[in-house]
Amino acid sequence: MPELHPEVAAVTERVIARSRESRRAYLDLIEREREAGVHRPKLACGNLAHGFAASGEDKAAIIAGRAMNIGIVTAYNDMLSAHQPYGRYPEQIKIFAREVGATAQVAGGTPAMCDGVTQGQRGMELSLFSRDTIALSAAVGLSHGMFEGAALLGICDKIVPGLIIGALRFGHLPVILIPAGPMPSGLANKEKQRIRQLYAEGKVGRKELLESESASYHGAGTCTFYGTANSNQMMMDVMGLHMPGASFINPGTRLRQAVTRAAIHRLTEIGWNGNDYRPLGRCIDEKAIVNAIVGLLATGGSTNHAIHLPAMARAAGIVIDWEDFDRLSGVVPLVARVYPNGAGDVNHFHAAGGMSYVIASLIDAGLLHDDILTVAGHSLRDHARDPKLLGEGDALTFEDAPAEPLDETMLRPPSNPFQPDGGMRLVKGNLGRATFKTSAVDPERRTIEAPARVFSDQDEVIAAFKAGELERDVVVVVRFQGPRANGMPELHKLTPPLGVLQDRGHKVALVTDGRMSGASGKVPAAIHLSPEAVGGGPIGRIRDGDIIRLSAAEGLLEVLVDPAEWESRADAVRPPDGLGTGRELFAFMRQGADDAERGGSAMLAAAGL
Repeated sequence: MPELHPEVAAVTERVIARSRESRRAYLDLIEREREAGVHRPKLACGNLAHGFAASGEDKAAIIAGRAMNIGIVTAYNDMLSAHQPYGRYPEQIKIFAREVGATAQVAGGTPAMCDGVTQGQRGMELSLFSRDTIALSAAVGLSHGMFEGAALLGICDKIVPGLIIGALRFGHLPVILIPAGPMPSGLANKEKQRIRQLYAEGKVGRKELLESESASYHGAGTCTFYGTANSNQMMMDVMGLHMPGASFINPGTRLRQAVTRAAIHRLTEIGWNGNDYRPLGRCIDEKAIVNAIVGLLATGGSTNHAIHLPAMARAAGIVIDWEDFDRLSGVVPLVARVYPNGAGDVNHFHAAGGMSYVIASLIDAGLLHDDILTVAGHSLRDHARDPKLLGEGDALTFEDAPAEPLDETMLRPPSNPFQPDGGMRLVKGNLGRATFKTSAVDPERRTIEAPARVFSDQDEVIAAFKAGELERDVVVVVRFQGPRANGMPELHKLTPPLGVLQDRGHKVALVTDGRMSGASGKVPAAIHLSPEAVGGGPIGRIRDGDIIRLSAAEGLLEVLVDPAEWESRADAVRPPDGLGTGRELFAFMRQGADDAERGGSAMLAAAGL
């Protein structure tokens, strides 16, 4: 086994030490749940009869209780392109389970928002809290005690983190996540971005913009840029929670179905009645969480996971912070260039060697923990393989990762990376702590010092841009966008106008206590600023014209104001809560949410996790 990089080892030990008490409490919980929790053999006859009343041909097997009954938690809907393929999965999974003497039932469904639909709209203010709603929904489904294992069907932004958080409270169960794959490539992402900027400048109309967007998002499957959804899939791979090579196989193919079938067969082999018991709560440990951070950094993944990973870790009794991300980013090289960090999409990345090559090469470089408990192998290296169908019978086999990248414009070895660091920095100073994704930002733009222009709403920024008020060097400050203010919507809508200003030669940056999408790119941005404006965060004291210095190289985010004057300033007045589009129903989540660095979760905070 290659020697682990000293900094990866040090950060892992830091996480283990910080998490010692909470992790022990979590492991004690799942052990008690396995021994004394609600399980099928302990259900009263009336309870059990309700549980199998509509199970048809599986009824006799469920009554006998000798084989695993798999709980399917599905985030299916046919409005979300990535989840539309899941419509027929439950019936297929039931067939696959019967092939090995097991049974399966849909334990429950969860909501699944499409951030692409809600981007820049009121519904985006529900987006972050949909993660906790999904976790609650998964917990409700699994609470019936009818299941000895779970198959989780989910792909996109908050959906995978929510499923993981909910399932971890049933961490004594073996669990496999089952993806459905990305849509085939459409219009090149850089061309889509070009049309968006032309639209922002008024040089093309809505018709041309819609034609461009439709050519990009054109069918069933995950969007093909490397945003939060596809970063989810990467993380599940490096944590060993998928079947090997499962992430980026297109929907509707024989190979996609064969890998799903293999996942269900494998799930029946890792239950607690066998000799290969692999409960989710043991698979997700401190090393697996560190692997997820390393994978995120090495591939230039979505900054949204600077919020989601702390929340997922907390559900397993593990505590991480942004310093862990920052320290790992200093030693983990960027080995992938997938849009918005490069020209190609996830299909091109997969064809270039994809996750199998990434896993193998990072293990060889001492950057990933190989010795973790995965769902389908002796170690993580067993997941550095690609599924293939061979012969007339389409027999499923798994081939080792390619020894070298097949396209070095998309993928490189750690010894010859695109850049030497992982492209995600912690910046801090008298404004607090924030995340800066450097991997898509040109090096000469990673430090900016300019006057602030302060807004409390992203639409105000758009209006100022259209009025020509931002035609200068400027740090755009958008506050009251944190979890407690308005649910922390993504501010991806700001990327085209800020990109236009930058292309016109201005030095431009964004500072916000809100989020930016994994699809955002070239404009330097300090995001997730904590503490947020609500509750007295320093961002609430910034005024128009204040000079702000943002530097990824220095890890610095400061307002250059005389300290005495700074301390004397009053906080800005919070805008009123928004009404409509269901936002008022989530008021309790806003009021109870904790800081972005801890995950921005009212649910976890109230649970004391």
